[in-house]
Amino acid sequence: MSQYFIYDYVGNPFILFGTWHIAALLIIALFNFGMLGFRKSTEKTRNAVRWTMAIILWADELSWHIWNIFWGHWTIQTMLPLHICSILVWLAGFMLIKRNYRIYEFAYFIGIGGAMQALLTPDAGIYGFPHYRIFQTMISHGLLITSTIYMTTVEGFRPTWKSFWRVVVGVNIYAAIIFPINRLLGTNYLFINGKPATASLLDVLPAWPYYIIYMEIIGLVVFLLLYLPFIIKEFREKRKQPISPK
Repeated sequence: MSQYFIYDYVGNPFILFGTWHIAALLIIALFNFGMLGFRKSTEKTRNAVRWTMAIILWADELSWHIWNIFWGHWTIQTMLPLHICSILVWLAGFMLIKRNYRIYEFAYFIGIGGAMQALLTPDAGIYGFPHYRIFQTMISHGLLITSTIYMTTVEGFRPTWKSFWRVVVGVNIYAAIIFPINRLLGTNYLFINGKPATASLLDVLPAWPYYIIYMEIIGLVVFLLLYLPFIIKEFREKRKQPISPK
């Protein structure tokens, strides 16, 4: 069993869209559909569901830090919770417990968008199934999406156009804060000071700093696609409204 927690793993490497990867994505998708079953549940049950998801999110992220500390690989260059998904994993727990709408806005647009990319192209490296690392990655990002979908479909939260622009402005302000921090610490959180050393989707974009402009455009497109279901719903509701006589 210890071999599945070892840092220098010599088992099967992660295979993008391999059997285990596809199986994990299907399980996460089914789990999200399963959340719909709680729409008619009692308040006590919904509280228990939210607390359970929050505790799993926090425990999973905490285990990641403990694992790196144990193997002597915890550094400020890689482990500070400054990446978007890292912050949102902690904040999503508070969103679930407190039903915090402001956190929900960011979790909906950034959490789903970022976590979806992480699930489709996990940064797993040598850690294939059934190593701890790949489970930790899929659980944290999968549950980040699930928690937001739960708040939308079960608790009735909805993003708005104001939410959209708050997130857009908020992300850019956050990036402007992280850029000098990266310069000071010699880090590259958010990958705004340079492309990651490992292969990523950024490799198809132009060199720094021009790829940041592309990231902005891609981010806006992703946010609009995530908001599209609500745009369609609002349009249909307006069409159903009776036309008042002049």
